[in-house]
Amino acid sequence: MNELGDLYQDLILDHARAPRNAGVIEHPTCLAHGDNPLCGDKIAVTVRLKDDVLEDVRFRGAGCAISTASASLMTEAVKGKSKADIDALFDKFHAMVTGGAAPDDLGKLEAFRNISGFPVRVKCASLAWHTLKAALEGKQDPVSTE
Repeated sequence: MNELGDLYQDLILDHARAPRNAGVIEHPTCLAHGDNPLCGDKIAVTVRLKDDVLEDVRFRGAGCAISTASASLMTEAVKGKSKADIDALFDKFHAMVTGGAAPDDLGKLEAFRNISGFPVRVKCASLAWHTLKAALEGKQDPVSTE
């Protein structure tokens, strides 16, 4: 593996072992649940919005290292952003992990750039993102990657 690949692997492992923003928000503005039945990942995302800006976001659940790291890195990336900015970031991230054209401006999220070569893992990496999107859209049904 090259140096950049090693760095990305270390970043994913660090966030999987010590996830940032794990937990729940008391009295959230929005919340949603997600499930990846193939891998067994389960997640709940709680959000506090203020004036259309994501003031705080937390997640809890059980999942593989990729799912946990993705949720952790996602929460860091979206805090302080507007819903429109989060939608744009979701589109960029989703394009990247599914093998589509994606810009090189995703920062730490680029650790997942090569995940598109592992279709089963794409679902792990994208579960938190789909769950956050559902929360922001006020969807009540649990999100599933199947």
